Amino acid sequence: QVQLVESGGGLVQAGGSLRLSCAASAGIVSSYTMGWFRQAPGKEREFAAVISWRGATYYADSVKGRFIISRSNAEKTVYLQMNSLKPEDTAVYYCATPGRPYGSEYPSLHEYDVWGQGTQVTVSS
Repeated sequence: QVQLVESGGGLVQAGGSLRLSCAASAGIVSSYTMGWFRQAPGKEREFAAVISWRGATYYADSVKGRFIISRSNAEKTVYLQMNSLKPEDTAVYYCATPGRPYGSEYPSLHEYDVWGQGTQVTVSS
């Protein structure tokens, strides 16, 4: 059973930066598509960024140019570097994967079936 554990959240002022980490229990990072999602209070969970098993990346328009998704196969970890943070970035951030190797490079939300517990990011104005 694949397990994902996020860390790195916290409180930061607008304009600041944070780096989130998603550690995988097995050596999946190099062969699985991995995504970051976020959910703000009272809102639905939304896509933020994805890195495919090929290494291709794709971002939501709301974070493009500010967030960078990357991975370390050796560390079995996926990262989300968040720069120029805004108050509207405040949310619980989740790491997720479809849970199978070499699948779709850009899965739809319903294809993600393994989720971490989430990490809170709060951006103050």
